[in-house]
Amino acid sequence: MNQAPVKYRIFHNTIYEYSASAESCHNLVRLHPRDLPLQTCLDMQLTVDPDPASLHSYDDYFGNNVHSFAIYQPHLTLTIIAESQVSIEPRPKLDLTATMGWQEVAEWLRRDPSPATVEALEYAFDSPYIRTSDLLAGFAATHFPAGRPLGESALALAAAIHREFQYDPKATTIDTSVEDVLERHRGVCQDFAHLAIACLRSLGLACRYVSGYLRTDPQPGQPRLLGADASHAWISVYCPQVGWIDLDPTNGCVGSDRHITLGWGRDFHDVSPVKGSVLGGGESLLRVAVDVEPIA
Repeated sequence: MNQAPVKYRIFHNTIYEYSASAESCHNLVRLHPRDLPLQTCLDMQLTVDPDPASLHSYDDYFGNNVHSFAIYQPHLTLTIIAESQVSIEPRPKLDLTATMGWQEVAEWLRRDPSPATVEALEYAFDSPYIRTSDLLAGFAATHFPAGRPLGESALALAAAIHREFQYDPKATTIDTSVEDVLERHRGVCQDFAHLAIACLRSLGLACRYVSGYLRTDPQPGQPRLLGADASHAWISVYCPQVGWIDLDPTNGCVGSDRHITLGWGRDFHDVSPVKGSVLGGGESLLRVAVDVEPIA
């Protein structure tokens, strides 16, 4: 029997508080869930306070929807609220042991001239936050013996990161390198996604960074806390004849209907949920609250 799609309501609240008056700001917001074969964005509303002087949307190079706005009035607080509704179809089960061998995939990427391969190649090279290296290839090598299926190998790498690395929001910043994450064995979902991508690219494979949300459940007997969810990040590795395979290194699992995709790019630099520039403002305090709620 076919499973019904799962529907979610997503509330993403971003607040910047400034110690002095901010005279103006320009921002780019990537908080509009993508429409995909198994995911449909039913509704998305963006609210900005103070009211922006201009606000428009467009699709970026990677096909992600971007809202751009500017504010030209003094303000001590900037609030950005994105409210979305998304429907996600259950993902068909993929036999990762039946995927093409990882070395064969690396060779395919070097030689196949098809449009799908050429597009995938954009995610096989270094990017602003990710540099390939022999060190990273060596870290991944245990999970990539000769001839092993790509899907099986990549999942084994994701599971190893989940098992061996500690989730620690205080251990890293946006500027922490992949090598530092590997040395410290701790970080957050963004770090673990960057590490996995760096390992796969170091082996000659194509892998992209996916930004979105993960639906979580409260502990048994505990009430669900509003705003307790957070933005999430995972990876998608390209496999010929199959397409892109979503894997979550933070949780050591394959992507599911609990993973809600906002967008993707080469790394976090391409899909930061909110970024921009501000004139004035002094010191700033950032607060983010995310709530992902299933709906009937």
